[in-house]
Amino acid sequence: MGRPLAVVLVSGGMDSCVTAAIAAETNDCAFLHVNYGQRTEERELRAFTDLAGFFRVSRRLVISLEHLGRIGGSSLTDMSIPVSSANLNAEAIPTSYVPFRNANMLAVAVSWAEVLGASALYIGAVEEDSSGYPDCRREFYDAFETVIARGTKPDTRIAIRTPVIRMTKREIVLKGLELNAPFHLTWSCYRNEERACGLCDSCALRLRGFQGAGYEDPLPYEQRPNYL
Repeated sequence: MGRPLAVVLVSGGMDSCVTAAIAAETNDCAFLHVNYGQRTEERELRAFTDLAGFFRVSRRLVISLEHLGRIGGSSLTDMSIPVSSANLNAEAIPTSYVPFRNANMLAVAVSWAEVLGASALYIGAVEEDSSGYPDCRREFYDAFETVIARGTKPDTRIAIRTPVIRMTKREIVLKGLELNAPFHLTWSCYRNEERACGLCDSCALRLRGFQGAGYEDPLPYEQRPNYL
């Protein structure tokens, strides 16, 4: 029998890269990328394309959820809202939270997975982020699996896989290195598209992961603060 088919949500960031590497170990993969009017949309799309090439994935789908940009409410989609600098110990929701974004993305992924006959979809959610991003908690994905079961064809079975959700950023870096994940092809910065700022929430979490793992992040940075 052939390998099962899985849809992998690939933003182009570190977490989705490692998730893709994990998925590719046991599945044939179809890569899905979502543009939603974010500040670094062009750079993230380039990262997605590079990752799809690295993993030799021919089934690719790029979707525009431009309504998220029109709705706004986030510093990623509203240029009048500044992207907040990192505060890794804060529990407040950061300005970079895009209201209910992951639910919108999952809905698209489920539609495509059902058409392809995929048995699973993978997403690189991390609960370490969940104090700021409520749609990064496993309980959210458990609830969405119920939605899938209720809202798809009777013979459709699609599981949501979140293989890095319980990991720290350090553990994600180490897992990626173990799997030879191409970190140099990824992009995580919320502000810039040429040199990562090193100061936004996403840069800070990423840098802390690499620093904790004892490896240098291969991306170019304007600043590399010590987040340990």
